[in-house]
Amino acid sequence: MLKLDKLNFSYGDLKVLWDIDLEVNKGEIVTVVGANGAGKSTTLKNISRLVAWESGSITFDGADLAKLEPHQVVEMGIVHVPEGRKIFPEMTVVENLRMGSFIKSARPDREANIDKVFSLFPRLKEREKQLGGTMSGGEQQMLAIARGLMANPKVLLLDEPSLGLAPLLVKFIFDIIQEINRQGVTVLLVEQNVYQSLRIAHRAYVLETGRVVLTGTGEALLNDDHVKKAFLGM
Repeated sequence: MLKLDKLNFSYGDLKVLWDIDLEVNKGEIVTVVGANGAGKSTTLKNISRLVAWESGSITFDGADLAKLEPHQVVEMGIVHVPEGRKIFPEMTVVENLRMGSFIKSARPDREANIDKVFSLFPRLKEREKQLGGTMSGGEQQMLAIARGLMANPKVLLLDEPSLGLAPLLVKFIFDIIQEINRQGVTVLLVEQNVYQSLRIAHRAYVLETGRVVLTGTGEALLNDDHVKKAFLGM
């Protein structure tokens, strides 16, 4: 469904990604784990066309993304929930959600999708008229994910959804990711929380300094000695 082939990217003279090969099949949760600065977020930004890679390719359902603008990528069904939530703080919850369905193909489903995300996140229903910027970090993360779902994604790109959240909320967010996947959305997840993200992943990639060093099922990587030593403190 989504394929990165020998992807290379630099910020100026700083090489960040080195020959990244990555595949996401329909219906999967695929996780990319690694330390801060490993290139995880940059990988998602390349898929979303927020930055332009220097060599290699990214295809989605066989279509080349190289010449597309970010809004065209969204219209194809690739929706990016960025690190740091990036909600509209001066808009209400409902207004944020409506912004998520701005693309033409999602507008007919707007009201149905609002009901759907409220069923996933009852807390947002309770706060539908509240300004986004006045909510807690966990509520803002719920809103960011819900806004992404408003665009009817085929693939949802999630960048560090558990960052800065209390442990109880972290578990809730990962449970919600699994439920979103069960409802038919393919997920590409970037995370520093290695244990939780591998626990729910069908397959996973380990990035270190911009290179894929390990790949396998989530369960296999959880039991890998290198992963245990480098990321799980075992």
